[in-house]
Amino acid sequence: MKGRIVDDFNSSHWQDIALLTDSSDIVNGHGRLLRSLGFGDDDYPGNVVDVLLRIVKKDPANLDKLLAYVDNTLGDNSEFISAQPSARRITFAPSVFAVPEVELRNDLVAVMMPFAGFDAVYTAIKNACSDTGLDCLRADDIWDESTFIQDIVNLIFQARIVVCDFTKRNPNVFYETGIAHTLGKTVVPISQALTDIPSDLQHHRALPYLANSEGLQKLRVDLAARLTTIATRPQSADNKALHRR
Repeated sequence: MKGRIVDDFNSSHWQDIALLTDSSDIVNGHGRLLRSLGFGDDDYPGNVVDVLLRIVKKDPANLDKLLAYVDNTLGDNSEFISAQPSARRITFAPSVFAVPEVELRNDLVAVMMPFAGFDAVYTAIKNACSDTGLDCLRADDIWDESTFIQDIVNLIFQARIVVCDFTKRNPNVFYETGIAHTLGKTVVPISQALTDIPSDLQHHRALPYLANSEGLQKLRVDLAARLTTIATRPQSADNKALHRR
């Protein structure tokens, strides 16, 4: 909040705050706040903090008033990487990979699966996406970053839906599923054996399939139906969370 006020507030905003929080004495009586704002002085950010602390100390309920005013007046600068707004918002700063600077795509399905021996499975998934009018990418389809994990995170971040194949309990898929769930993506689990799905995830409905031609054709049909259900419902119905830019 402090950063947004420093960047975007003018004297009129401060007068609104003074009236809203009954703090005209604090705002207008501060020796440096409005002066440093008007002259662009280096101490303005510190004066902002000082005034905000005094306003909240006067009445803790003023904090909610300040937050609401900033969001309503300056707009909410949160970016929804998932479709269900949350009552709580979190900011996180991962250290293993960077928060992606990529655009979100509602038509993108990201696929997390083993690579070796799974080309036919991936073809069935791509066909299901095509049948639904969705684009489909796997991590080995892209090479934009210097590290593989960053390409994976970028792909998950962009997608609305993430298909995860738990066949053979691939640890990379487990890790990638955790990222997808943390980012609030709609995850569609599939597996050749439902026993390959770890207990923490067994409460999620999964699509079982057989790795023969008939089984892969059925996977194409079943997955297309699932994707259609997700893609055609309002995003607010997705099981997703909010991430602040």
